[in-house]
Amino acid sequence: MTERERTSPGRRALLGAAVLGTAALGMTGKAAATERGTGGPGGGRGGYRDLPVPTVIGHRGASGYRPEHTIGAYQLALDMGAHIVEQDLVPTKDGHLVCRHENDITGTTDVAEHPEFASRRATKEVDGVPLTGWFTEDFTLAELKTLRAKERIPGTRQENTLYDGRWEIPTFEEVLRWADREGRRRGAPVWLYVETKHPTYFRSLGLGLEEPLARLLRRHGRHRENSPLILQSFEPGSMRRLAKLVATPRVVLLSGAATRPWDFVEAGDPRTVADLVRPEGLKWMASFAQGIGPTLDLVIPRDAAGQLTTATTLVRDAHRQGLILHPYTQRNENSFLPAEFRRGTDPAAFGDAFGALRAYFETGIDGVFSDHPDTALLAAADFARN
Repeated sequence: MTERERTSPGRRALLGAAVLGTAALGMTGKAAATERGTGGPGGGRGGYRDLPVPTVIGHRGASGYRPEHTIGAYQLALDMGAHIVEQDLVPTKDGHLVCRHENDITGTTDVAEHPEFASRRATKEVDGVPLTGWFTEDFTLAELKTLRAKERIPGTRQENTLYDGRWEIPTFEEVLRWADREGRRRGAPVWLYVETKHPTYFRSLGLGLEEPLARLLRRHGRHRENSPLILQSFEPGSMRRLAKLVATPRVVLLSGAATRPWDFVEAGDPRTVADLVRPEGLKWMASFAQGIGPTLDLVIPRDAAGQLTTATTLVRDAHRQGLILHPYTQRNENSFLPAEFRRGTDPAAFGDAFGALRAYFETGIDGVFSDHPDTALLAAADFARN
């Protein structure tokens, strides 16, 4: 065995998955909360309140090891033991919901290699940002199914390119069926974390996301308060709309402090994320959501050198309003880690992700989105024992 084989991310992923059965997977939600000394806000009330704490969410699946938002990435995240597997939803021209991080599929599919779609290349403005490429809303589902997924950041995750072309773009209904099958096979429900992407933009095109999503949730019995699914969006208005359609738990995602949700921009609402993370903003979100998903930098800011500073009061303030916190996104590579946890000079090499995760868990967050769920699970198990 070569040194590269011993240390490659793909091999570490499989080794990590092999030990999780005795490390993290045996820690139930109540047990983990007991060892931490807290059940979180409203612990023990069923549904999402009884998830393990810290909860590990497979961000776009196990996207650190497979091209994101593919059945391969979702399956690997589940096999590694992720407590929840995430999907982002965008619509097709004919109204189907498919799993892509963005409607711009230029960098995550082989669409540029299809001469029959060359004329579909377009320049659009999505949430105020001009983009040139190919967009899901310009394709029927049948057309999208002729494409294949590929690694979004091949310069950082070269090993993932091995799987380019292996999987197609899944529909959300296909993911629901997959989750139902896996749940029956495992004897436990498979939790999903579902984001509506650019909902105001798509509604302006006559492709509203919330209504077809609610129909699918009801069809698969995931529309109830204790269903094994959490909804999320960067637009509070999308969560408020879904609150009228289904009882499924909801989370408001929060970007940088100076940013504004796009539905606020469209409506002329002057509030920024900095306003929303203040007690009065948190109280407002608690009136229609059960949690927030802030950037990790809103939990512990970084200084000009990229090092962690002092934690904010966000965790305490959100918990006082009964909100759970699932920040995003933990990644193992040096280029994504706080400066003090980077190791060596290769930005694509793995740094001290365990040290970074420990610092975030110590703030009292209820979970974390991770591209590398095996790492986050081991870190969560270590934290729960200490």
